[in-house]
Amino acid sequence: MPDSLIIVESPTKVKTIKKYLGADYDVLASKGHIKDLPKKTLGIDPQNEFQPTYSILDDKKKVIADLKKAAKHASRIYLAPDPDREGEAIAWHIAEELKTKNKEVYRVLFNDLTKNTVLDALSHPGELDFNKYEAQQTRRILDRLVGYQISPILWEKVKRGLSAGRVQSVAVRMICDREEEIKGFNPEEYWNISVQLKGENPPPFEAKLVKINGRKAKIANSAQAEGIVTLLSAPISAGGDPSSPPRFVVSKLEKKEVKKASLPPFTTSKLQQEASRLLRFSAKKTMMTAQKLYEGIELGEEGPVGLITYMRTDSVRIADDALQEVRSYIRENYAPAFLPSKAHAYKNKGKTQDAHEAIRPASLNYKPQDVKKFLTPDQFRLYSLIWNRFVASQMNPALYDQTTIHVSADPYLFRSQGAILKFAGYTIVYTEGKEEKEQPEDAEAEGILPDVKEGEQLTLLKVKSDQKFTQPPPRFSEASLVRELEEKGIGRPSTYANILSTIQDRNYARLEQGKFHPTELGMIVTELLVKNFPKVLDISFTASMENQLDLIEEGKQKRLDTLQEFYAPFEEDLSKAKIEMRNIKREETPTDLICDKCSSPMVIKWGRNGKFLACSNYPECRNTMNIPQGDGTEKRSPGGEMTETLCPQCGKNMLIKFGRFGRFLGCSGYPDCKVTMPISLGVKCPQEGCNGEIIEKRTKKGRSFFGCSNYPDCTFALWDRPVPESCPRCHSPFLVEKYSRNEGTYKACPNKECGYTDKDQ
Repeated sequence: MPDSLIIVESPTKVKTIKKYLGADYDVLASKGHIKDLPKKTLGIDPQNEFQPTYSILDDKKKVIADLKKAAKHASRIYLAPDPDREGEAIAWHIAEELKTKNKEVYRVLFNDLTKNTVLDALSHPGELDFNKYEAQQTRRILDRLVGYQISPILWEKVKRGLSAGRVQSVAVRMICDREEEIKGFNPEEYWNISVQLKGENPPPFEAKLVKINGRKAKIANSAQAEGIVTLLSAPISAGGDPSSPPRFVVSKLEKKEVKKASLPPFTTSKLQQEASRLLRFSAKKTMMTAQKLYEGIELGEEGPVGLITYMRTDSVRIADDALQEVRSYIRENYAPAFLPSKAHAYKNKGKTQDAHEAIRPASLNYKPQDVKKFLTPDQFRLYSLIWNRFVASQMNPALYDQTTIHVSADPYLFRSQGAILKFAGYTIVYTEGKEEKEQPEDAEAEGILPDVKEGEQLTLLKVKSDQKFTQPPPRFSEASLVRELEEKGIGRPSTYANILSTIQDRNYARLEQGKFHPTELGMIVTELLVKNFPKVLDISFTASMENQLDLIEEGKQKRLDTLQEFYAPFEEDLSKAKIEMRNIKREETPTDLICDKCSSPMVIKWGRNGKFLACSNYPECRNTMNIPQGDGTEKRSPGGEMTETLCPQCGKNMLIKFGRFGRFLGCSGYPDCKVTMPISLGVKCPQEGCNGEIIEKRTKKGRSFFGCSNYPDCTFALWDRPVPESCPRCHSPFLVEKYSRNEGTYKACPNKECGYTDKDQ
């Protein structure tokens, strides 16, 4: 009979840990949280020091019974949920349910699931961390107070099923604010002028005009540009005066060695950003894939092996034994010049939890190529990314010979830069991905430069001018939104994936060609929340709340003080909002359309699926219809929402339109261009042998459904909106959106035998 019981979160960990231990240990899984606040009521008593009421989750009653049974026969119990706040809460709830007063109860933290780490943690167990549990409870209570008390107001004023969140609503606000910046941006014209020059030695090179009379060159219009081009072109133009051409002389030459240092190993947010840029992974996909790599992958006869360290961390610290291992690996696999004389030490920022390590391979014995056959393609790509970043972090910098040539043609100064890679350094292993962005306005010409000397006169070959316009700030990608959230202190790395997923699930924002576009619903809800709950939607206030949670975890602040300080003004805002918040449901926008049943004017109203046309003679006439294309109302309706999809015929942007059979894409060049196309949901048709996609359609009676684009050759159809996410339980290629009056919108597996939903997550 086992004398010790280890309780972890995930069943996958059970197999990984069991193989390291003997018969004296039993290992069981809680399968995540066992208790939570009630679903249908607030579950918090603001009048009684905000005491939470936790209840056992229905699907965890058998799990708890099994844990209690195993605990009876064990003298020592090791609580080993994940090493973060959520894991600490799970450990506390398990301890409360097991009622282990006469047992030895320990808290153990597994940074990775290698044999040495597991055995060492069991040899040096700790105690439950009350302060960390208090921090988790505070966050949970704050989120519940906001979500469960603002959301019903939105149901009453806008539509049922909407949700507000303490952090998610701020993220949506950032997307909406960026959209307003883009809409309000006035592009300014400017011109770049460059010259192609030739010296005594090849090759010719290009230099950009950077200064005029010692000041930064600012050329605002074509007239200014043409004047400068004419003057500079005199010696090479037919009408120029070659007797007194501008002299192009090398006025200054700078040569220096530039070092580009390696980057630290990944934190959670940096992993999400890089996986988005390089692998095109969503934050949620990155975390799900990393979770499997951490918990253990079956490596043939060797059994399950945890390949990476814990993936929820904001620390860049590396354990001493891992540093020794990676330095040995570099020494054995690369030339001596790639290994620094001593290990690189990276500093953590601010309130980083240094108890955690950075994300790294748990052991360098498992090279990506060696275990590739055991991994899915996504697992292999993410594991390789983590591996390469970690190895590169302990390699010498890359060295470049950088040359800058300053060319004077009084009163103009031109500049050209070039760099030659002298030593690859860490870049032989890893190069960081970059966000796509516009060329900076002051970017200088770069390229291979000739060998020139100061005072050398150059020959002008060509002058060119380019008209440019300043660009608005770019829309957020998943990577840039995660970076913005992190920089502003909104949320924590472990929450980013859920935030990005939730704002899309709630239809507050859509990802189109990798960029977040707020929906009209997102814009309306954000406007209402900013006006009625300015503090909750304030970015700096939300960041300060995260700092207070950190202080609670450090034992420097009390949970009750934090909650009382937050709730008093919030309660006042709630009372006002119930009365004063704008009621979108009751608003009507007149149109020129006439009801085809009673001849009354039609009005635009807001409903569950967005705006629609309704008879103004309601309730005597209950006629409704979708907003059709081309009747003039689309200028005032969501039927004109711009997308980044280009028309295949004329190249203009496509608009989201609303027609007789639902939403579709129509060319913004209408009526000159009448191209239309269905809106892809990103879900392939599941019928065997069919290469179609699932698109949104509408029945003759106006009810939405989803069918194959290859109809009538393929008749696959379903009523629920498909979501391009695989089921984590049965691996169905997509999930579907469901709606419940009490719980709003949630996702479920279309396979009825599976029964998976995300309601409990």
